[in-house]
Amino acid sequence: GSARPGEKTMVDALLPAMESLRTTLASGASLTGALTAAAAAAKAGMSATVEMQATKGRASYLGPRSVGHQDPGATSAWMMVQAAAETLTAAST
Repeated sequence: GSARPGEKTMVDALLPAMESLRTTLASGASLTGALTAAAAAAKAGMSATVEMQATKGRASYLGPRSVGHQDPGATSAWMMVQAAAETLTAAST
């Protein structure tokens, strides 16, 4: 879909999660710790979509009315990263 950060899409949650995962793993953290940090980064990215105006996807039809609402794609992306972190944490105990 060629979405970019700031366009109020799942990319706004996935990109920070990916960057966090890469950085945290490179610093020597465990996969569990890195996924937990990635989930936190995804949540921050998801929350940031509330103040954005959608420019891609169905939400873009709302134009300025999309401001003030959290992007559902970013929310589902955060939920996937969060579920992965919780599953790995549970499996490692």
